[in-house]
Amino acid sequence: MIWLFGGFSNSIDENAWHLGPSENDQSATAFREAGIIMMYPSLRGGNKNPGFIEGFYGEVDDVLAAVDFLTKLDYVDAKRIYLGGHSTGGTLALLVAESTDRFRGIFAFGPVEDASGYGAENLPFDISDRKEVELRSPGKWLQAIRNPTFVFEGTSRRSNIASVMAMSRVSQNSQIHFHPVKGGDHFSILAPVSGVIAAKILRDEGPVSNISFTEKELSDALHK
Repeated sequence: MIWLFGGFSNSIDENAWHLGPSENDQSATAFREAGIIMMYPSLRGGNKNPGFIEGFYGEVDDVLAAVDFLTKLDYVDAKRIYLGGHSTGGTLALLVAESTDRFRGIFAFGPVEDASGYGAENLPFDISDRKEVELRSPGKWLQAIRNPTFVFEGTSRRSNIASVMAMSRVSQNSQIHFHPVKGGDHFSILAPVSGVIAAKILRDEGPVSNISFTEKELSDALHK
């Protein structure tokens, strides 16, 4: 599992190593605890990496480079690499999914359809430039996704549920599955839903992915 954190720094911080509270655990610990190999890539301009932050553009190539690295490791099954991300990481995960078929499955928590919605104060590009915005907006390229992709968001404030449902309404791609999680928010769904995903990944052993989700199992995970 390659996991992409939220935020705008392109960096890995203490969230990767410290279990957060159940209502806001951004560590993706559920995958490690299930025995799944985890990779947390820091991206261009983050953690003193070369380059500069481009905001959902060159960072796609950074994630693809991470896949290249993983496929060369003798203890990684190159046919069972998954991608996940939360918030801005979920948005980037969708953009990556739209550019490659190398992931067996993609799990995007709380992405947005239009990256300019994050606000000019958080972005390194001119949001008044239509082309710059379109290139970074996953809602524009949903038809390009070729592998099973699952989009999750809580229905309660605070969340990006309006953006997620906007993508759901326009998508005609059978590979993309949108899952609003009732009663959860942008943060509280992370830990319980990640646990459900991790369990399904461990059982996903066939020639093609067999992963799917029901509204009930996601709701049960949130409220147990």
